[in-house]
Amino acid sequence: MTANKNTVNEQALPSNTEKDPSDWATGGETMTGAQASYLKTLCTEANEEFDPSLTKGEASKRIDELQAATGRGKDH
Repeated sequence: MTANKNTVNEQALPSNTEKDPSDWATGGETMTGAQASYLKTLCTEANEEFDPSLTKGEASKRIDELQAATGRGKDH
């Protein structure tokens, strides 16, 4: 029963993945390699230009925009 109780408590905690990228402590840093790779893929699919100068926060927001445009990465 203890394991289940911990699982419930962990699930009730807010997720840091829901934090606005503008509020990220590292949001102003250069985007990660994973972000750049995925963003390039999304840009290609959406016929949009890839901007390699985006920060982590900007890249996250751009990924969200392109996912909405392409229907990629979202549960339907």
